[in-house]
Amino acid sequence: MQSISKRKAAVLVSALFGSVMSGAVMAQDTNFPTRPVTLIVGYTAGGGTDLLARAFTEKLGEHLGQTVIVENKPGVSSILGANYVAKAKPDGYTLLMGMSGPIVFNPGLYKSLPYDPQKDLTPVSLVASFPLVLFTQAENKATSTMEGLVKYIKDNPDKANYGSSSAAFQLPSELFAAKAGVKLTNIPYKAASESLMAVMRGDAVLTIADTPTGALNNPRVRPLAVTSGQRMEERPEIPTLKELGYDVETELFGGVFAPAGTPPAVIKKLNEAMQKTIADPGVHAKIKAMSVRPESSTPEALAERVAKEIPMWTDIARKAGIEPQ
Repeated sequence: MQSISKRKAAVLVSALFGSVMSGAVMAQDTNFPTRPVTLIVGYTAGGGTDLLARAFTEKLGEHLGQTVIVENKPGVSSILGANYVAKAKPDGYTLLMGMSGPIVFNPGLYKSLPYDPQKDLTPVSLVASFPLVLFTQAENKATSTMEGLVKYIKDNPDKANYGSSSAAFQLPSELFAAKAGVKLTNIPYKAASESLMAVMRGDAVLTIADTPTGALNNPRVRPLAVTSGQRMEERPEIPTLKELGYDVETELFGGVFAPAGTPPAVIKKLNEAMQKTIADPGVHAKIKAMSVRPESSTPEALAERVAKEIPMWTDIARKAGIEPQ
């Protein structure tokens, strides 16, 4: 009888200890954050991703009640930054400015990554979506329409080149080629501006690029179509590829991610703060000025988007014959 009583007592003590510890953890989650939060950007300072992050972090800090510090950790395809956050303590104090590249493109472009976007990172909220634009050379009358462009590519296989500065532009270009039933050869460049210059010179017949490059107002290139499902607010006269009969509907995205295992209560607080931040008129205006669409989301919606896009882009890369590095 005495041993049974001792056993019961031990169980009660264990349960009580667990309850106390659970309460302590919940209290910590409720008080989050009690110190500055760091947002990791996997690209160099002054670049598009860096500017996007700095467009909302001050206001995010106001809603969280703590300063949000942007820290740049540039590395190949943002792998360094993504892995840093994936391996960080899951307490909500280290976050990732996760772009399409490290989240949905890298899994299909690398044989092995030091992080798994779905297993090692937890979505917090979307920040913005990036419509892409297909550009051709303005002075080439043969490619002044989408129908003419496709015919030109088929009739001139030796000139069927496209310029791209990263997987974010290469894979959408391959998606267009597949849907248009044409074969294109990629010419890699270091920057989107260089891809556009190649189109201006006639070295590439087209390039698909984002709009902050200023190309929309460059008279030497012609914006033929946008890849998104809706027309751009600033240039509503440019049709979508879908409208022109090509089954392409895609955008790049930027979102905030935390290490996997971050407490749900912390994710909830971060998401609520992000929702308020992106809805703020000042932040909204700053992001729109970059020719991207401000857009927040629930963690679940962002997770669904990631789960859908990883296999899609991996399949596109395989069909295009792009060998994983």
